[in-house]
Amino acid sequence: MELDSAVEAQLQLSTFKGKFDITEFVGGVSEKLITQSKVDAGPFDPIPFIKTFEAAVDKLIAVRKEVQTKTEQMEKSVRVSEREYSKKMADLNRGFESVGNSFSGMESRMNEVSSTAIRIGVSSYTHIVSFITPPTGEQLETVHIERQRAQAAYDIIDYYNQFSKGDTSRLDTLRKEGRQGRRQVAVLLRRLNTVAKEVDLPTADKTRENIEKYCEKFEKEMLNLFDRCYRKGDPKMMHHCAQTLLEFNGGSSCIQVYVNQHDFFINNVRESKGVEDTFLWNVISNPDTFPPKNEAGLTELFAEIRATVDTEAQIVKAVFPNPAVVMQVFLQRVFAQSIQQHMEHLLHRAANMSELAYLRVLQLAHIQASTLIEDLKVYELPASGSRMPFEAGEFNKTLSGPTNSGPTASATLTTMLETAMEELFVPYIEGQRYLERESQSLGALYTGLLASFTRYHHVKAPKGKSSIFDRVVNQLSTAAATTSSGGVQTTSAQAANAILRFGGLNAEKNAVDEEPVREEDGQLSIDVAENMLKWHAEAIGRCVELSAPNDVSKNTFALLRVLAEAISTAYIEEAIETTQARLDASDPKAEPLLQVLATLRTVDLICHLWQQYVNTALLPLASSSVTIRREMLVFNNQTVSRLEGGVNQVMHRLTDTIVAWLSGQLSKQKRNDFKPKNDDLSFARVNTEPCVACCDMLEKVRDTVKANLSGKNLEVFLTEIGISFHSLLLEHLRKFPVSATGGLMLAKDIRMYQDTISSFGIVSLTERYEFIRQLGQVFLLSPEILKSYITENYLGRIEPSLLKPYLAQRSDWGQFEKGFNDGDMPVDGAASATKSRFGRLSVMMKELEGLKLEGLRLSEGISVGIPTLPSSFAGTFSMSSAG
Repeated sequence: MELDSAVEAQLQLSTFKGKFDITEFVGGVSEKLITQSKVDAGPFDPIPFIKTFEAAVDKLIAVRKEVQTKTEQMEKSVRVSEREYSKKMADLNRGFESVGNSFSGMESRMNEVSSTAIRIGVSSYTHIVSFITPPTGEQLETVHIERQRAQAAYDIIDYYNQFSKGDTSRLDTLRKEGRQGRRQVAVLLRRLNTVAKEVDLPTADKTRENIEKYCEKFEKEMLNLFDRCYRKGDPKMMHHCAQTLLEFNGGSSCIQVYVNQHDFFINNVRESKGVEDTFLWNVISNPDTFPPKNEAGLTELFAEIRATVDTEAQIVKAVFPNPAVVMQVFLQRVFAQSIQQHMEHLLHRAANMSELAYLRVLQLAHIQASTLIEDLKVYELPASGSRMPFEAGEFNKTLSGPTNSGPTASATLTTMLETAMEELFVPYIEGQRYLERESQSLGALYTGLLASFTRYHHVKAPKGKSSIFDRVVNQLSTAAATTSSGGVQTTSAQAANAILRFGGLNAEKNAVDEEPVREEDGQLSIDVAENMLKWHAEAIGRCVELSAPNDVSKNTFALLRVLAEAISTAYIEEAIETTQARLDASDPKAEPLLQVLATLRTVDLICHLWQQYVNTALLPLASSSVTIRREMLVFNNQTVSRLEGGVNQVMHRLTDTIVAWLSGQLSKQKRNDFKPKNDDLSFARVNTEPCVACCDMLEKVRDTVKANLSGKNLEVFLTEIGISFHSLLLEHLRKFPVSATGGLMLAKDIRMYQDTISSFGIVSLTERYEFIRQLGQVFLLSPEILKSYITENYLGRIEPSLLKPYLAQRSDWGQFEKGFNDGDMPVDGAASATKSRFGRLSVMMKELEGLKLEGLRLSEGISVGIPTLPSSFAGTFSMSSAG
């Protein structure tokens, strides 16, 4: 559609430039159409509007494409212009830099030319220049320096020629002129010594030898003078000698004379007797005593060092021009001689006593030395002293080269002290040395502590069966023979060797011990476990003190393994193994060994104590290494899980023993106990003998379990006993005929069973034994009400046909048996609603048995990722419930 010229004008690009109003635009496009619409009669026709706006939209799209094309072209032009501009700016910058460099080079060459011209003309025309053009201050200073250099060079050449002739009179005269003369001689000799090494003439070797001899003579003379002044206590002359020797050869010989002749090193050569600390040496090998905090001789030595350093710091600052160097040399000698000798004496004596004594002395020395280091850091002195005021620095740089200033304080006193501290203890803690000794010490202590315990369980172990003792010895023997790739025993192998050696396990395991074992030697003890943890905590404290920060987590894990091997494998597992063996070897007809529950309670308490120690003391030390912390958690959880399995086996075996004994007592029930012939005798007897025996045992079990278990452990174990005995009673009631009077006897027995089980305090057992009571009532009720009774309460949940084996034991069953047909039995709403729970009696029995198995099922274990106490031992023994 062709647009009107007025509309075409509205669609031009110029319309959209500047201020644009959309309302005016729409009105301009539709103005003519609106006028025509008003003129035409009839209804409104939108078609012209639609066609016009469609054509206008097409035109606007074309205009937009045109604008976009122009915009892209302009953007490209702008980018090209920007690149050209940047290139021009870079060229200009390089031009400016080139000009600047040229100017700087020109200025430097001009300065060199002017300086050369001044040096050439200064000697001949200085007085003329001074009259014609007065020189500047910088030029005069340059002239002065050059004259000094020329004079110094002339003097060096002159003195060198004199030495070549063997004439030293001029130097001797200068040396006798006092302090200033000796300092000048020191400087000249240093320069001559440097020049003599560079000269290559026929007589150079002879001249060099003469200069070296004179230098040795001069140094010896200055050292003697320093020594005399040192003895006289003349700090000014000492300072002069030190300064002169510093300018001569760096002053190292002077420092050595001062240090070597110091009274501290002459009068404090400590012999082995030294200061005796009798109390310390009497108790240091006793692991039950607290580790000593100090040693008298070491404390006295460190106190003397502090006092000496405090005095020497003032003297050194007054005497030496480089006090920091002197103080460092002095302290290095203190550590390398006095402290190291005393430490070696202490450690040698302690090593002859025991590994524990050695480690305690090592820790004691480390703590006191660390304190000494911190106290000595306050004596940080200035790094350098006064300079030579008369010597031109330019001459040193051009003629003699860098000045040999001898020892310098390149490192601060703090760094030097830390290095000395590290070097002092490196021979004792480097690599695996410390950890090996610590592992051996703990192994020896634990072996000695558990010697009687291990011997008892070895003797009591069943013959022909490999006990945990045998397995431990075999594992230790295998580990002791393990070597690393370099042929050296590993840390684990050395620890195993120590345990075998100190425990006397290398002897024949089957040897018969002459001394009889005692029962108390084989019992677990909280005190023994506390001792093991206390000794281990002391070792961990030494580990933190003596190990490098990066090795603390690794060494802690290694010591955790030593602890776990002792407290878990050699102590708890050994007791569990023997307990299991006793249960297996016990007489089935004898009363169950309920005393094993006391052992399990002790196991529970020890494990709680041990795991609390691990979580509180050991795991935080591994926080710096995520990998080692994870490995520690996995190792710890695996160890505890192994104990859970052992305890669970004991609990299973004890439960089976108790149930078997109860079953044996029920089997003693006489055939006519519930069908007595003499009614008077029957009523005189309250309960039958099997009932009394079973209830007595159940009460013993209840009292023993409550005394040794708690929480979930108590509940699950008693529930298991109650469920198992419930199953025995269901079978028991099907075996004996019951008369009318015998039903009363049976009711008394059932009532006693119910009361005894109720004393357990387990809610889940109440319903089961109420069912037994109601089942016993079927022997007391008359046949007329019996049919309705068995459809009520708990019996209503059972199909009546399943109750017939019990009803058949009634003495009058034959009289009303025909009336008990399944089809005639009423089924009320309660029976129908609960039938799904029990269904048949056989299904109920299976459910009860399923509950039994569920109560003893192995637990999920403990979480590996969270450092908390294990939630439970396996199945019926939960550590979290120990109280």
